[in-house]
Amino acid sequence: MEPIIEILKSGGTILYPTDTIWGIGCDATNIEAVNKIFDIKKREKNKSMIILVESEKRLQDLVDVPEMAWEIIDLSEKPVTIVYENPKGLPKELLAEDGSIGIRLVKNDFCKKLITKLNKPLVSTSANFSGDKSPLKFSDISSEIISLVDYAVEEDRDKVSKYSGSSVIKIWGDNRIKVLRE
Repeated sequence: MEPIIEILKSGGTILYPTDTIWGIGCDATNIEAVNKIFDIKKREKNKSMIILVESEKRLQDLVDVPEMAWEIIDLSEKPVTIVYENPKGLPKELLAEDGSIGIRLVKNDFCKKLITKLNKPLVSTSANFSGDKSPLKFSDISSEIISLVDYAVEEDRDKVSKYSGSSVIKIWGDNRIKVLRE
C-alpha cells in the first residue's frame, strides 16, 4: 500500500479496483494530477469526474450533506454517487459546469484503506478512453491506458465487478432529487 500512497502524494495516477469498475485515480486535491487524468482519458475538460471518500466525516468536510442524501446512502444496495452543490476545497477543474461534484462514499475495504492512508479524497473515473466501454475487470483495460498511468494496483485483478457503474443521483439543498443514472 505504501508505494501507491507515495505515487499519489507525488502527483501520480493509478489504476485501481473500486466498489464498481476499475478506475483511474489520483489525489483529488492535486490539480496537475487531475489534468493528467483528463489527458490520459482524452476527455473534454468540461466533463466533470467523481471523487471517492471513505468516511462520513470526509464527506461532510467537502459538502453540506442534505438529510435525503444520508437516507439514500443508507438504503442503497448498489454503490451510489450523489451530486452535491457547493463543494469546499476541491479544484474547480473537477467540478461540473454548475459548480457541483459527484461524490461516492465507498463501502469497499481496499478503497477505504487507500483513501484513509492518503488522507484525501480520490478521483475515480472509468479506466478507459472517453466513450469506450467501462472495464468490469482488469483484463478489460487497454494496454495503452495501463502504459499511461504511473501504477496499476495488484489487488483484485481477477475479480469481475457486478456493477458497470454506480447509480448517480443529484440532490439539491432543498431535498429535490433527480436520478441521472440508474
